[in-house]
Amino acid sequence: MRINDKRIKDIKNHSVRFDTYDDLSEIVEVAGEADFVLLGEATHGTSEFYKIRAEITKKLIEEKGFSFVAVEGDWPSCFTVNEYVKGYRGGAAKDAFTHFDRWPTWMWANEEVLDFITWLKQHNERTHSQVGFYGIDVYSLWESMDEIIYQLEKVSPSLVEPAKKAFECFEPFNRKAEDYAVSAAFYGEGCTEEVLNVLVTLQQNKHKYDGNNEQGLNIDINSLVMLNAERYYRAMAKRGPDDWNIRDGHMVTALEKIIASHQKKAKCVVWEHNTHLGDARATDMAEEGLVNVGQLLREKYGNSVYAVGFGTHRGTVIAAREWGGKVEELPVPNARKGSWEYILHEAGPYNKYFLFDDQNRELFNDVIGHRAIGVVYNPEVEHLGNYVPTRVSDRYDCFIHVDETNALSPLFTKQPVKI
Repeated sequence: MRINDKRIKDIKNHSVRFDTYDDLSEIVEVAGEADFVLLGEATHGTSEFYKIRAEITKKLIEEKGFSFVAVEGDWPSCFTVNEYVKGYRGGAAKDAFTHFDRWPTWMWANEEVLDFITWLKQHNERTHSQVGFYGIDVYSLWESMDEIIYQLEKVSPSLVEPAKKAFECFEPFNRKAEDYAVSAAFYGEGCTEEVLNVLVTLQQNKHKYDGNNEQGLNIDINSLVMLNAERYYRAMAKRGPDDWNIRDGHMVTALEKIIASHQKKAKCVVWEHNTHLGDARATDMAEEGLVNVGQLLREKYGNSVYAVGFGTHRGTVIAAREWGGKVEELPVPNARKGSWEYILHEAGPYNKYFLFDDQNRELFNDVIGHRAIGVVYNPEVEHLGNYVPTRVSDRYDCFIHVDETNALSPLFTKQPVKI
């Protein structure tokens, strides 16, 4: 039997077809036993990935008592959404997304997330809950500094001027991360000392921030972002694995700080790209010295972590052809022959999922290309660089395949250009 024929047979024997969200209930039951449920995506612009994650997350919140959702987004902009779903701020749901103003805005400011946030607000009001929505990424250096000043003006005015004085170190770079990265990495003109001085002062005065509406947590995470974003941008210019590892390490630390802020044991759902949530040790990332959130959490928390990967055979996606470029609805061509997604399609052109366990894991742990699409995407050449060598059943605990997918719907960009 040819290897692909065997794979197709194994897929048919061990996958579960799904046609509705209710058909995913078994995933909720199994994943709900974990403390960290990691829900991935193969792209940052596919409607079905966002919708399926949202439906699984709703069930985890309603039926399994999960405490918050953490996403691959900036803390300051996501915290505005968090304030909305918890009733700290009023207005319409869409108003809570106006702070997503840095490219790529569509990752979280889209109709699919808006629908989930509307539901989450209603759930919190109906059940008198405080299920949160947080961003745990590292990019918001300047936005986090702005937020620290804003919060200090409310809770500790005497610290405002010293903080502003320290932040003046960043002013020559005009909020351009790439300029700071080059200056700090190659000319020794960084702001590390200034950042550390502010952090020490904030920690010494931490007792002053335990006010309402999670002020202490807000200052704490923005301070963490400030520290690690400075490190990240400094490492970025030198290339190598350090900037990636700083970023994913930051996301794990941010998660742990959010969990620690809860008065009782917290369980969380994490929404990020497969590249962050699927265990890096099951890919060629390990050979490059890269770690990721999925690996770090598994190493520390073991079976308390449940990772779900996503993929598609074909469809459309929201992305740009270059960093900072115009938003386009781009085609996702049929998966490359021999890839994981191609074989899944060959096993039947329908939606399916796997629950990997001790009985079937070894059947799906050979190395095979697994599609990954980021915010920058050129479909014409994707077969050359968008497939990650992966042992799928070691990378994830569950995998969801949507055979044909559609682009998501951005909130604030102009109508996407269709190709």
